[in-house]
Amino acid sequence: MKLKEYGEVERAAGLSRGEVARFGAAILFIAGVIMFTGSQFGSLDRAYLLIAAAVIGAYMAMNIGANDVANNVGPAVGSMAMTLTTAIVIAAVFEAAGALVAGGNVVNTVKSGIIDPNDIGDPSVFVWVMMGALLAAAIWLNVATWLGAPVSTTHAIVGGVMGAGVASSGWAAVQWPVLGAIASSWIISPIAGGLIAAGLLYVLERWVLWKDEPMTAAVRFVPALLALMAWTFTTYLALKGVQNAVKISTPVAMGAGLVAGVITYLITRPRIQRRAPHLTQDRDGVNHLFTVPLIFAAALLSFAHGANDVANAVGPLAGIVEVLVGDGGATQQRVGIPLWVLLIGALGISIGLALFGPKLIRTVGSEITELDRSRAFCVALAAALTVIIASQLGLPISSTHVALGGIFGVGFLREFLEQRMGQVIEDVVHSHRGDSHFAEVERVMWEFKNAPPEEKRRILERLDEMGRDAVITAGQQRRLKKALKRQLVKRTHVTKIISAWVITVPVSAVMGGMFFFMLRGMMLP
Repeated sequence: MKLKEYGEVERAAGLSRGEVARFGAAILFIAGVIMFTGSQFGSLDRAYLLIAAAVIGAYMAMNIGANDVANNVGPAVGSMAMTLTTAIVIAAVFEAAGALVAGGNVVNTVKSGIIDPNDIGDPSVFVWVMMGALLAAAIWLNVATWLGAPVSTTHAIVGGVMGAGVASSGWAAVQWPVLGAIASSWIISPIAGGLIAAGLLYVLERWVLWKDEPMTAAVRFVPALLALMAWTFTTYLALKGVQNAVKISTPVAMGAGLVAGVITYLITRPRIQRRAPHLTQDRDGVNHLFTVPLIFAAALLSFAHGANDVANAVGPLAGIVEVLVGDGGATQQRVGIPLWVLLIGALGISIGLALFGPKLIRTVGSEITELDRSRAFCVALAAALTVIIASQLGLPISSTHVALGGIFGVGFLREFLEQRMGQVIEDVVHSHRGDSHFAEVERVMWEFKNAPPEEKRRILERLDEMGRDAVITAGQQRRLKKALKRQLVKRTHVTKIISAWVITVPVSAVMGGMFFFMLRGMMLP
């Protein structure tokens, strides 16, 4: 065997060992859940059902960690504000903290009210519905992660509950207005997130990055932007992150956010003034100012995500616990979540993120479009800002779709700006064709071609000042046009992700119905 072939075999074997190790760690977590649940509830008449439900809930939590958490830390990793390992540690800690501290003392047994609990009178049927819904949502999330498509875990569990509910009680059990609101969020969420992220980036480009001295402009503008971030995230956490632990009204949340914003401005402005002389007067220098804010944003988004989305894994499990362990109030509209159930959700999300999350983190952070720290900051800020605005307007929103929409918006804005610049250059070149100073113009054109998008604008301005000396050959014009009109957002990723969004609810619903019938068939005498 040749040395090169031997090396390839070794690399393949290394990858296989890594996959086996991750799978083994997941199995150990599942085994731990089985042993704990069995030791605590082994004396119950239907302990096997509770153990099975706990295993499915743990499996669902791991898939949430593997798929959904990437939206919180992906931009920070893609912009190299922090390493993948650092992102995983931060996200795991804050996801678990959010789930345990503010994961919800009370949740709806039927997520988002998608089915009417009164239509499921038999406690055993209720258990089968919840187990079928959890299993369907978890398997679909697993498939989506394998395909590299970030999807909404809330939509997955909603689809599973809907399908299992229809299978158990018929179409009348479905709350169709709620389902319609969910479908509308497929459009509202990414468009809103994309527009806000693109708007923030355009303002940042125009007021800071396109200036002759970007760092000087950043000293004036970036503290205000960081103050906006502090206001947004404080309000976001008050409304979405700790709402289950402490009830906070919208005016109070916004007031607390305002105080945090003012304090942040007063602290960051002198710090940036002191740091600015030590940074370069270009985009790279400005990007360094967003490193720490991106780390904070990733941590806070992870906390809020853990507080809210842990219910997708353990909400149905809590309903099953209420039926099998409680007083028989099987289909009450609201149930409490025991601490051990929350712990399964928190640990499952963190373990799933650590074992299987890197693939989606890379997809979100670098494979859709190129993100530097200023763009990643706009995406993170837009995600929180969009959720706040939508919640106040009563619009249905998906945080997953908002974050991905923000990345799409940033990428498409870059495309638009580059194409517009290219048209301006073509007009200048056409109007001065045939003039002298060809060598100098050629040098400038090559400089333009190899420059980053923001530097192209400065070269454009210099070319305009050259007047009739700015000429270029037809061949160079074609090459320049090709360079300017390249796609900065990978269309294959856009198509794959949007397709996965659209089919999440229907696929989860079909599988939820199938699993309900399978469970009923196995459980009935």
